[in-house]
Order: sequence, then C-alpha cells, then structure tokens
Amino acid sequence: MAKWGQGDPRWIVEERADGTNVNNWHWTERDATSWSKRKLKEVLEGLVVEGEAGRCEIGDLKHVEGEASCNSRKGKLIFFYEWNLRLSWKGTVKESGEKHKGSVEIPNLSEENEVDDTEINVSKKKGEGDVLKDLMRTEGTTKVREALRDYLKALKTEFTLGMILPTKAPAGQELATERKPSGSTMQDSVTAQSLDMVGVKIPTVRIHMREVFNSPADELYSIFTKKELIQKFSKCPAVIEAEKGGKLQMFEGFVSGEYTELVPSQRIVLKWRCRSWPDEHYATVALNFQDLAPQSELELECKGVPVSHEESTRQCWKKQYFEEIHILLQQSKDSME
Repeated sequence: MAKWGQGDPRWIVEERADGTNVNNWHWTERDATSWSKRKLKEVLEGLVVEGEAGRCEIGDLKHVEGEASCNSRKGKLIFFYEWNLRLSWKGTVKESGEKHKGSVEIPNLSEENEVDDTEINVSKKKGEGDVLKDLMRTEGTTKVREALRDYLKALKTEFTLGMILPTKAPAGQELATERKPSGSTMQDSVTAQSLDMVGVKIPTVRIHMREVFNSPADELYSIFTKKELIQKFSKCPAVIEAEKGGKLQMFEGFVSGEYTELVPSQRIVLKWRCRSWPDEHYATVALNFQDLAPQSELELECKGVPVSHEESTRQCWKKQYFEEIHILLQQSKDSME
C-alpha cells in the first residue's frame, strides 16, 4: 500500500482546482459534426481555379454526409472523422467563352487516409468543354486538397480550444517565455507568472498581442461592441450587451464574459472565459485601440489564462477574431467599390 501523499498522481483529485478529469486522464468526447459541416462549406465553397484553359469556380456543397468527433484521453487528443462530399462547379472556356458545369465528389475523407491519398473525382455534364474538366482534375483537385487541409487544421486547433484541462504545474517550473515579433503585422509576446491567480487558484499566463487593421479606430471599436458586426465575423448568433456590467456570449456559448470598462474608440476591458476552463475562472482582457489613420492598431492583453490553454487561447484570438475581422473589413471595402 502506498504511503500517504505518494499515490499515483493521476488520481489525486485535490491537485485540480475544479476536481474534474485529473491530469486529463479520463476519456472525454466532443461531437464536431455540426461545426465541421459549417467549416467545410466555409473552406470549399467559392474556390477559384484558373489556367490557360479558362476559369472555374466551386459552387455549393450539395451533399455532405458523415460525422466527426474529438476525444481526449491521457492528455492527448484523438480525432475521428468520415465524410462523403459532393460539390458543384461551373466554368468558362477562355477561347470560346463557352460555359460548363460539373461536380466534384470526395467519397471518403477520413482519418484513415492522408489528404494527398484521398480520392477526388471530377465529372462534367454532357457536351464539350473537356479542357475545363482537365483543369479541375489538375489545378482544381490541388485547391480542394488545400481546403481540406485547412478544415483539418481548424478541427485540431479552433474546435479543440480548451479540451485539454489544466493540470498542476511542477514545483519550480519556469513559466516565463518571450517571443520576438515576426515580420508580419501581428506581433505577440507572452509573459507568464508562476501563480497569477484569477478566479479559482490555478497557474496562469498573460498573453500580449498587437494587430494592425485597415480601418479607423472607431470602426474597429464598433466591431467589438455591435451585435450585428460580431455575428458577421464570428458567423454565429451572439449575446452582446456593450455597457458596463453587460453580458457577452459568442461562438455558440464557447466564449462568454462581461464588459467591465468601455471608452468609445479607445479601450474595452472584459471578463472573458472559454467554456472548458475551470468553473468561474475568468481572464481579464484589455483591448486598446490606437488610430493610425487610415489604419488602426489593436493591442490586446489577456491576463489570467490557464497555463495549459496558452496556445489555444492565442490561436482563438488570432484565427477566430483577428483573421475573421480582416475578412469582414475586406468584404465591406469590396462592397463599397
């Protein structure tokens, strides 16, 4: 029999702030089917394929059958997915101007096969225009494979945000890291404190990021405070009460919080959390807007992020906030031209 305090650490419930799924040992599962259907439409529909023969464009995702899920066991993520997909395409022959239509079928996209080995079949409706069919079979399948890789990357990053629960950090573990800014517009650094306690008592980190947007500060501020704009870039219904003490809920409830400070066009402070974090644990998010007319810079400081969620939280802000806001601003610009 083990002596007191020397038991298998996988079962020491008191080591976890919320006393659940100790050290990520137990099996947990999350259904990714509905999320995947939306993501597949997002990455596949509208793909443009151009070549000497002409121009083609992927249309609607006509048929999507299958399922996807993500499981966590012993601190590792395991993915299961199996999809049967059919897309429409249309194109114009460069020399003659003739228009043709067809379909793209992906009978078995699954974790059992690499994307490069996944079968992709291209067909065309009766008539001439085989040059477009050949274009879709070559350049088109390459574009489709790239989109499928984007879906799988998002499945393993965006969808799994928060699935690995925090564990107790080893005594004396060095948590501080510094990351030098890259050459892109995004600059980010992370400074971690060994025990920065916010909410329940767990080791946390501070995330610091900067991003430049092609919009004035007042417009960018509105994107974080107006419900209709938030729903546009998040592509989900949202609860937005942009006033002190007002509630915030996004991404189908995965992100929630409260507005604690608002200075129009200058600053927003939030209590902010992901659904999978320990109960009642919130980070403090400060968004500072600097006008660089005609652009603006957003500085984000997120304090109190659970240590094990550092990377997924950064990816959440980068992928689900910043990149989607860039797309929204570009769409708005295009519609005005």
